[in-house]
Amino acid sequence: MAILLGRNTRVLIQGITGREGMARAKLAKQYGTNVVAGVTPGKGGAEIEGIPVFDTVEEATETCGPFDASAIFVQAPLIRNAAFEAIDCGVKLMVLVPDRVPLYDAIEIGERARCNGVRFIGPNTLGLITPGQAVLGMIGGRAETAKEWFKPGPVGVSCRSGGITTAISYYLTKKGIGQSTVVHVGGDGIVGLPHPEILMEFQSDKDTKAVVLFGEIGTSQEEMCADLIEQGKFTKPLVAFIGGAAAKAGTRFSHAGAIVEGNKGTHANKVKRLREAGANVVDKFEDIFEVTAQIIKGLEDKSVVRSTL
Repeated sequence: MAILLGRNTRVLIQGITGREGMARAKLAKQYGTNVVAGVTPGKGGAEIEGIPVFDTVEEATETCGPFDASAIFVQAPLIRNAAFEAIDCGVKLMVLVPDRVPLYDAIEIGERARCNGVRFIGPNTLGLITPGQAVLGMIGGRAETAKEWFKPGPVGVSCRSGGITTAISYYLTKKGIGQSTVVHVGGDGIVGLPHPEILMEFQSDKDTKAVVLFGEIGTSQEEMCADLIEQGKFTKPLVAFIGGAAAKAGTRFSHAGAIVEGNKGTHANKVKRLREAGANVVDKFEDIFEVTAQIIKGLEDKSVVRSTL
């Protein structure tokens, strides 16, 4: 099992003939993702990696049938129109890859998506991967790397940093711990599926036994995760690390959304709230993997005991 993305997900790639679109179409196709079609206005009739290209999402849908998900690789000012086109054609999951998407555009996309029952990852995201099944976006870079660094298993990953998303999965794999689905929620202040919503997806997945969360200063995503634990809505073991311990108010830490304004979104408050809720918050990045390994071993030992009773 997994969340959001699987081997049968019917995928569309918007902006497929651009440099990034072509590179990531190759990644997805070679990884085994069910990429059905691509779209670039004015490029209809072409093929990329054996994937047919259409001028519009509507044409692609009429020819190939409905799509479950779309990865959008267009310039930031064009994201709004591309996302609206996907939403209007019934796509239910979008990955908005570009950074520097205008804030008001992101708000409008969010409102239109909400009204149509559509979810989206990003903006400013590497995307997501369900190891052994499918990848959507840029995670892994190349299929060979993705197959080596991401392995199927019981740990979900939700991360606010693209590079750290890959690093966490790589070191989990090196530790012998596979992943159910790995999600880079996006580095902007407003994203479609923030940490709390990803946690609830993992809560519903019976094969995800624990979750690793990489948080950052700025926004209230991590505090909202603490609320979910305290309310009994998220009950699985959570291992969390919060980046930006040394950042001062007004200093941006890596991403547009990782900035402390006044007393909101501070490192200290995020750590405090998560610990109070019962999450396993580690102070050093490298401790994530040992703590996660101990949790998984404990869960396996309990399973063995139950099976012998």
